[in-house]
Amino acid sequence: MFPKRASQLRIPFASVSAPFFASILAICLTCITFAPAQETRMTYSQAVARAKAIVAKMTLDEKISELHGIHTPTGYRIVPGLPRLGIPALQMTNGPAGVGPGGAGAQPPATALPAPISLAATWDPSLAFEYGKIEGEETRSLGNTLLEAPDVNIARVPQGGRDFEGYGEDPFLDASIAVTNIEGIQSTGIMATVKHYIANNQEADRMRIDEQIGERALREIYMPAFKAAIQQAHSASVMCAYPKINGAFNCENDPLLKDVLKKEWGFEGFVMSDWGATHSTVPSALAGLDLEMPTGEYFGDGLKSAVQSGAVPMSAIDNKLVRRYATMMQFGDWVAPPKRTPIPAFAHGEVARKIAAQSMVLLKNDGNILPLDVPHIGSIALIGPYAVRPNSGGGGSSHVIPIYTITPYDGLEAAMSHQVRVAVLDGIDLNQAVGAARRSQVAIVMVGDQDTEGRDQPIALTEAQNQLIDAVAKANPKTIVVVKSGSAVLMPWIDEVPAVLEAWYPGEEDGNAVADVLTGKVDPSGKLPITFPVSVDQTFAKNPEEYPGVNGTVNYSEGLEVGYRDYTAHNLQSRFPFGFGLSYTAFSFDGLKASRQPGSANATVSFKVTNVGKVAGAEVAQLYLGFPPIAEGNEPPIQLKGFRKVMLSPGESKTVELKLDAHSFSYWSTTSHAWKVAQGSFQVMVGDSSANTPLKTTLSIQ
Repeated sequence: MFPKRASQLRIPFASVSAPFFASILAICLTCITFAPAQETRMTYSQAVARAKAIVAKMTLDEKISELHGIHTPTGYRIVPGLPRLGIPALQMTNGPAGVGPGGAGAQPPATALPAPISLAATWDPSLAFEYGKIEGEETRSLGNTLLEAPDVNIARVPQGGRDFEGYGEDPFLDASIAVTNIEGIQSTGIMATVKHYIANNQEADRMRIDEQIGERALREIYMPAFKAAIQQAHSASVMCAYPKINGAFNCENDPLLKDVLKKEWGFEGFVMSDWGATHSTVPSALAGLDLEMPTGEYFGDGLKSAVQSGAVPMSAIDNKLVRRYATMMQFGDWVAPPKRTPIPAFAHGEVARKIAAQSMVLLKNDGNILPLDVPHIGSIALIGPYAVRPNSGGGGSSHVIPIYTITPYDGLEAAMSHQVRVAVLDGIDLNQAVGAARRSQVAIVMVGDQDTEGRDQPIALTEAQNQLIDAVAKANPKTIVVVKSGSAVLMPWIDEVPAVLEAWYPGEEDGNAVADVLTGKVDPSGKLPITFPVSVDQTFAKNPEEYPGVNGTVNYSEGLEVGYRDYTAHNLQSRFPFGFGLSYTAFSFDGLKASRQPGSANATVSFKVTNVGKVAGAEVAQLYLGFPPIAEGNEPPIQLKGFRKVMLSPGESKTVELKLDAHSFSYWSTTSHAWKVAQGSFQVMVGDSSANTPLKTTLSIQ
């Protein structure tokens, strides 16, 4: 059970910084009710009319001052207010793994949620709503009104430094998690910012790289999550990204900002730049950038001069302000910033723990070594760099200072219901680690990486960690490897160990969440949102022109074949496929039926999932489509088009029904520059991963 009293919460001094340790108990014991600012919500048309009236009263200097952020002595995520006209400041904070740096003042502690890629690994949109609700509530608690989240960029390469911030390699899964996450954030009255528009898929040379991406790949791989964020979740704002797309920087890319985002998708909110992603004054202003961050390098004096010379019409300036003001009014933010209130650390920590445990992916479990046979274990060797300290999250602007952290040792000790000897070693001294492993019934090796914004990373663990796993596995046949990573990692030792658990970055509840899964308190139900390769040569890094680029240009010559689409198209055997994940129980699929609604492309797919094991557990049923031949170029052989997470008791069966609409059967036509329903026989495939779809049938679309 999650601790009910402060005295039951184990927070070692070593895992919590001293300056705020004394205040933790007061924070944790406070329960508060979150509510949007006390202002009556208005319709969009009412907000626009009011915003226009205010903008009409502004001088040019005042307008310019409102089109960029400012540096203050204690912060730089602020757009100043204008007291003369009652215009409040816009204070924003970073996400997307919880509340990070933002607003005025030093970054405060907040709930360190599991990394967003962990959230994607749950394959559970309802958890994405809970995740977003906590983000929104804490954004408000810390005095801000906008959250820079979620990050929906596709994990094109597992080496991406910010892959941990996103939702994996598949656009359908990405969009599904993003929509409910945004709905959760905005249910609290906080504005969400979907980012980074578009294709911010690598950190290498990110400030100037020119990504050459075909029209079809843009539409089918890199745009769907953004489109869903706008049209389904109604994200308040959009952040344009650093790179160039087909020769133009994102924040001055007229076809992407003006034509697609604002006209075609009907986006009514405002576009802000990533920090330092603005590269021009007139092109950016005319293309549809509404707010430069963090300062006014281009949207300051230069923009004023452009307006005075006629290069930028006043109507464009007014439109930018009306968009932002109307959005803030709709969210009830046309008042002073919210007052700071304490964060309910216990309640939010409990949700973080639940999400972390449900995100973990059991990759290997030979001999059912997991879950741990707790009553019959007398000794455990807990070894490795992330056995002696938690790995709560990645680095960069999304870093969260956790209110508290649970260490691996404390989590494991609390989960054991009897006296057990636990030897904890960092693994630096290999001889000591081997000796401890030999003397223990079970060895648990916790390894991982530390991904961060600003640089990409090798997908190999350090050689020292690989050697540690190999040595411990030779010393103890009951060696369990727990990987805490932000993306896929290589596993040269995979054949030497009986069990592997991918725990991602579990957030502040690291120790408890990992122990919940290792001991069987929680059945592992996570599924991979990203393919784990056997070697680097299975990634686009095998060709520098495809990644990380040559002479400032990277060619997306793979087109639609990203992630598992690439593996299936070229018959490559991955280490672990997209959608894969084991359980402590077992499931079967049968009874597949697919029917099309007469006179339309809408269809229904139904099937039965049964728990044929001995314990309760959850299975993620996944629906994939294979397209018929297409004259303009074939689609990849398999594409995710639906999924459902189903909780089942032993012996229980449930019928799952998934709906497909015309878009499910569509591709982007580069001839007509529009979506077209493919004609012919589609293969319908259902199973538990992209590589295991035992149920198959066909569905004809004419």
